[in-house]
Amino acid sequence: MRLPAEWEEQKALLLAYPHEKSDWLPYLDEIREFYKEFISIVAHYQDVYLITQKALNFPPTKHNIHIFKAQTNDTWVRDFGAITVFENNKTKLLDFTFNGWGLKFPANYDNQLNRKIFHTKKIGFVLEGGSIDSNGEGVLLTTSTCLLEANRNPHLSKDEIEKQLKTFFGLKKILWLNHGFLEGDDTDSHIDMLARFVSANKIAYITCDNKDDIHYIELKLMEKELQSFGFELVPLPFVSAKYFENERLPVSYANFVIINGAVIMPTYNDPNDEEALKIFQKLFPSRDIIGLDASVLIRQHGSIHCSCMNIF
Repeated sequence: MRLPAEWEEQKALLLAYPHEKSDWLPYLDEIREFYKEFISIVAHYQDVYLITQKALNFPPTKHNIHIFKAQTNDTWVRDFGAITVFENNKTKLLDFTFNGWGLKFPANYDNQLNRKIFHTKKIGFVLEGGSIDSNGEGVLLTTSTCLLEANRNPHLSKDEIEKQLKTFFGLKKILWLNHGFLEGDDTDSHIDMLARFVSANKIAYITCDNKDDIHYIELKLMEKELQSFGFELVPLPFVSAKYFENERLPVSYANFVIINGAVIMPTYNDPNDEEALKIFQKLFPSRDIIGLDASVLIRQHGSIHCSCMNIF
């Protein structure tokens, strides 16, 4: 069993189209415009699996966009979409239980999705795709605040959770971060907002140098933990504070997605957008680096990586 790294060759990118019976309703047209742009970019490079509540005239005739009709509670398919593993050189989709980020939000439709479109068998272990990151060679990066949170798998100890993860994914080692958070994050600190593998031996992570910022101490402690892991580290610039309806949003350049031939990085109309894009170009010299304005998407406290799932 092996959990692939995101930079490996993919079959498709899974997305769920925003609908009226979700929190997107107040600005549905805006978020749909974002999705149309996102889908169009991805479809240039690889297949898109698009989940919709009802038939769509969009997208226009593109042979590599495949429509699946199914109900969803929301669009954050990174966390309820099936996770691909390789078993005996064949792909297998693992359908973990999704309970709305520790019973915070409704998840009844989201939790049924994989069985409906991929005919998977449900696994009785709560796990969200955004909470784990793989280097493709048996090392998993995650956070204790999410995986050990009381409403996920309360009957299991840390050792038991680690044992199960190693079995599910064929892991040699799990790297646990005990520090690091973003205000406004509803996920109990998913790793895909904080630190990500960008190669088998390299981790990119967000930093904060403003001592007056609420994140400064925790992100410095996270940096020290990362330094202890023995991997090459690449700091990503911090995004200045962004707000919507008086709430601070969990903006992060770490929430990028890798697809075949490209990396799509969220931008936020921030002075550091250009610097971050240059860093990604150095990290992935053989791929197109595409900045996509995630300012509307982040209003619901998730960014680009959160909104899709790589299918291998």
